[in-house]
Amino acid sequence: MITISPKIKELVPQFKIGTITYHDIAISESPQMIKGRFQLFLESLKLEDKTAADYPGVAEYRSVFKKLGTDPSRYRPASEALLRRVLSGKELPPINSGVDVNNFFSIRFAIPIGLYNLDKLQGDVEVRIGEAEDTYEGLNGREMNMEGKLLSADSLGAFGSPIVDSKRTMVDESVANALHIVYLQPSMDESEARDMLESMAKMFTQVNGGTAEIQVI
Repeated sequence: MITISPKIKELVPQFKIGTITYHDIAISESPQMIKGRFQLFLESLKLEDKTAADYPGVAEYRSVFKKLGTDPSRYRPASEALLRRVLSGKELPPINSGVDVNNFFSIRFAIPIGLYNLDKLQGDVEVRIGEAEDTYEGLNGREMNMEGKLLSADSLGAFGSPIVDSKRTMVDESVANALHIVYLQPSMDESEARDMLESMAKMFTQVNGGTAEIQVI
């Protein structure tokens, strides 16, 4: 079961997330077709002559961070960091077919999206604001202090955030079951959110196989 803490709803009444639960997937090196499609998409972004701030998803999530007490200039939403990297001409090295598709979604929709190894999660998941004891080793190799920041936690503690995720639940080629947590724009209505989640689930399973179940929370 996945829930959102009442404190978040109090600070951002329209706050919502989408989840996609995958079973029996097969993660591998991204197929050449996906790498090529992703590269074309990134090249087209550079031609648009936009900055990250021009994307509605970026502006809206910066506003969410501020309302929750996090400075988005110091701790950027991961989607904004990815967009800034791409728009500045830096490469985005391929990792695997799960992470690469996740990065594509994050840039395409300009919202933070986390992908987690479902079998490493224990008990219920809550999206909440971090407390003093919430720390984890991030994918960037740093020890992350998550106090006061938006995060996802299970019965073992914090494991993910729209800023940076943990190594504990990272997705590699051994993963068979996974969970997408999609930080939806609060302004997005539920039917639009469902359409977006359906399109994400369809593309993810086309690349990685398996089954997918979506939910808006």
